[in-house]
Amino acid sequence: MKLPPYLQKGDTIGITCPAGYMKLEKAQTCITVLQQWGYDVLVGKTLGSKSKTYFSGTDEERLNEFQAMLDAPEVKAILCGRGGYGVGRIIDKLDFTAFKKNPKWIIGFSDITIFHAHINRNFKIATLHSSMASAFNDGGYKNKYVQSIKAAVEGKKATYTCKTHRLNQTGKAAAELVGGNLALIAHLIGTKSDYQTKGKILFLEDVGEQHYNIDRMLHQLKRSGKLNDLAGLIIGGFTDMQDTERPFGKKVHNIIHDLINEYKYPVCFGFPVSHDKENLALKVGASYQLTVSKQTVQLKEQ
Repeated sequence: MKLPPYLQKGDTIGITCPAGYMKLEKAQTCITVLQQWGYDVLVGKTLGSKSKTYFSGTDEERLNEFQAMLDAPEVKAILCGRGGYGVGRIIDKLDFTAFKKNPKWIIGFSDITIFHAHINRNFKIATLHSSMASAFNDGGYKNKYVQSIKAAVEGKKATYTCKTHRLNQTGKAAAELVGGNLALIAHLIGTKSDYQTKGKILFLEDVGEQHYNIDRMLHQLKRSGKLNDLAGLIIGGFTDMQDTERPFGKKVHNIIHDLINEYKYPVCFGFPVSHDKENLALKVGASYQLTVSKQTVQLKEQ
């Protein structure tokens, strides 16, 4: 697994919206802070575009802008402004030839999980699962979650800890880290972007789903073998979950636990990777050590 070069002062970070629409003003704090961190910022036309639809532009516009940033040698990292939906419509038309020769950090989460999985599966190049532009707003750029983006792209190896949870399964694992949004990982099964999870530490998070749908997607992962031979499993935030009028009968953590308690690898519940503020930067494809004990949970980059 190859890690892109870490950023130096004066390097250029491109901001583009390859999926949903985002107003320019919602990214202005992010742009300013990136400049204060010492980076030049290239703002794509898809950010604050004139689009009248859900998307930040047509498929062709979003594709062309992302392609241009992939190909531009001066752009050392691409920060996706937001997720939503749309990357799956363009991923197969992107040409990663220049990217393979000169890797750069692809940054984001949610729908950006498709980039993480596709690049991991096909090119063995690390990417960065982290918060995006709106997380910088309202003083958010000062918190440890946004600051973890800066640390990651500058090459600082992370050591994260979180609270223990009654459903955790203790143990230790050292392996490559992969993961992202559960709905997208399930969506990618059977495609050329499908994660290979055997022997790896998998992390999962999601937002706004029905309880039964979480159960359905996890069963899909299990039936396709994605959960069988993991080194470890990290369960992040499952936020804004919903239940049907006739209750499903279990809360999210119990749904997950009942599906994975037969496995012997370490499992951590409640890790701070989510659609909420608590979203630590994780290098997809990098090596980490996961330690889950009765007293503590630690994820340490190797």
